[in-house]
Amino acid sequence: MRQQMQQGGPSSPSCSSTSHCLPLSHLNTAECGSETPAEPEKHEPTGVSSMRSIMIFYICYLLCLALGLACVVCVCVWNTQWRGGFAWDGKARQFNWHPVLMVTGLVVVYGIAAVLYRIPLTWGQNKLPWKLLHAALMLVALVLSIVGLCAVFDFHNVNNIPNLYSLHSWIGIAATALFAMQWVVGVAGFLLPCSPISLRKLLKPIHVWLGGSILSLSIAACISGINEKLFFVLKSTANGSQPYSKLPPEALFGNSLGVLIVAFGLVVLKILSNHKWQRPDSRPEELAYTPLLQEENE
Repeated sequence: MRQQMQQGGPSSPSCSSTSHCLPLSHLNTAECGSETPAEPEKHEPTGVSSMRSIMIFYICYLLCLALGLACVVCVCVWNTQWRGGFAWDGKARQFNWHPVLMVTGLVVVYGIAAVLYRIPLTWGQNKLPWKLLHAALMLVALVLSIVGLCAVFDFHNVNNIPNLYSLHSWIGIAATALFAMQWVVGVAGFLLPCSPISLRKLLKPIHVWLGGSILSLSIAACISGINEKLFFVLKSTANGSQPYSKLPPEALFGNSLGVLIVAFGLVVLKILSNHKWQRPDSRPEELAYTPLLQEENE
């Protein structure tokens, strides 16, 4: 017996199960002793996932455009149908420019300009034209907002109405002032060729966060302004007009305008908050600084 063990050497262990005989890559079998490996996990192809994400973006983007257009149309209809139209004569019709210009500039044009970089069709192109378009749209929004403020301040001064006494006016002034500061700093930090990379990296997260905050303040100012205006003009009078509490047609229309503005803002903020829809060269891991003059040559 001992001679047989010396001649044959130490006996190799027997394979009691398939898992003992297979390489480590085959250890996850369905059952011990079964030669049929478990089915590998199914992963969605990258191309399909990317295509789905892009389709969802364009649905949100079209919804954003539709809601923005609806906001502009509704605020114009409200001030034409119920408030008597527009003029610049120091009377009530001059005030009507205020809600139209603030909703159009401080909310709609601002929101559309904010999501410009998220459009996938712009990702493979030179960034400079889109930077300039972004800055130009923001400038249009700022100018419209300033003209809207001029309309209401001039109307108040002509009619001896105090300025900046309501919460609505405080929020609106704060949003416009922050917007002006944001635009100036943005142009200086991201468009001028002398801007150093350290300044750009410092400003980037602040610029993005402040942009969303300004939009939120603008929405709050607009809906509080609509509510304030409806409280002022819808009162019980001898001519039979109904108060705001009775929800006459103008009140329903004004409230609906406020809902549209909130819906527009939510869609814009949804687009801005989705990291998958960021321009690739805007993501932290792919951040590369290219001065303005170099981008012109690309």
